[in-house]
Amino acid sequence: MPELNFDKVYASLDLRIKDIVNIDEFDELTKEFLGKNSLISEERKKLSSLSKEDKKNYGMKLTEATEFITSRIKEQRQLYLDSQFNNKEEAEVTDISIDWKPTRGTYKHVLSTVMEEVVSIFSSIGYEVAYGPEAETSWHNFDALNTPDWHPARYESDTLYLDEKLQTLLRTQTSTVQIRHMEENEPPVYIVAPGRVFRSDQLDATHSPVFHQLEGLAIDKNLTFTDLKGTLEFFVKEFFGNNVETKFIPHFFPFTEPSAEVLVKWQNGEWLEILGCGMVDPNVLSNVNYPESYKGFAWGVGIERLAMLRYKIDHIKNFYDNDIRFLEQF
Repeated sequence: MPELNFDKVYASLDLRIKDIVNIDEFDELTKEFLGKNSLISEERKKLSSLSKEDKKNYGMKLTEATEFITSRIKEQRQLYLDSQFNNKEEAEVTDISIDWKPTRGTYKHVLSTVMEEVVSIFSSIGYEVAYGPEAETSWHNFDALNTPDWHPARYESDTLYLDEKLQTLLRTQTSTVQIRHMEENEPPVYIVAPGRVFRSDQLDATHSPVFHQLEGLAIDKNLTFTDLKGTLEFFVKEFFGNNVETKFIPHFFPFTEPSAEVLVKWQNGEWLEILGCGMVDPNVLSNVNYPESYKGFAWGVGIERLAMLRYKIDHIKNFYDNDIRFLEQF
C-alpha cells in the first residue's frame, strides 16, 4: 500500500515556517497542513478502503503526523512571538516608568554619607571602628556607664524595654559599644562606635524615636581635657570648615566628669550645640576593671543633627519619608 512520505511533508513544513513574516500566517499554515483539503486529510479519506490491519497501522501514522505538525507549529509560533517582543523592546522603550538602560549608579542615603564621613575623619587620626548589638542589657546601657537607678533616662517613658523586668532594652546610646569593647580589650583604646539608637521620643522637628549616633572613646595614660578639646576641634573644622568657631560649656553626663557640650558659631552668629563630651568617669573605668593609671575621654554626636546643620534641613522626618525628590539632592 503506497503511503505518504512524511519526511517530505515535515521538510516542506519547515520551509514554510522560515518564510513566515506575520503571526497570522501560522493559522494559514495549520489549515494548509491539517485542514480538510490538506494531504493528511486526503490520506485519512483512504483509510476506509484499507484492510483492518492496514487501516490500524496507517491510521496510527497519520495521527502521529498530525500531533507532530500541531506541536511543531505551536512551538514555532511561540518562538516567533518571543522574537517579535524582543525586537520591539530593543527598538523602542514604551514603558517610561522603567529605566531600561540606566546611565547612572545608585546613591547612598544622606545619613549613610554623613556617618561615613565622620568615621573617616576620626579614622584619619588613628581611631578604629567598633560595633555592638542594638538590643542591649541594662548593665551595658546604664549601670556600667555610671547611670544610677533614679536617673530619668532609665524611666520607661524614656527607654524602650524588651522585658517586664527592665533588664533588656533597645539601646539609647552607642556608649554601650564602648563598654563591650573595654570588657574585651586591654588599654589603650581609640574607637568610634556608629549606629542606630532608640528612645521614647515624640516625633518633632529635631527628635525621632529612632536616630543615628556616633560615639568616640579614647583611653590611654596621661590623657587630659586638652586632648579632648583638640580632638573635637579638629573634627569640627574637618566637617564644617576651618573658619567655624567652637566653644565648650559645662554640662552633666553620668559617665563623664567633667562634662561639656560643644557649640559651633553658625553663619547668623548663633551658637548651636552639636555634641556632648567629657573625661571618662573613674567609676566607668572601674566597672570594666581598667587600671587606675589609665584615663580617657568620650563624646557622642547625632548624625541627623550634623546633616541638618550642614544641609539646612528643617525637619528630621525628611530623612525617613523616602521622598525621592528630597533624597536625590544629596
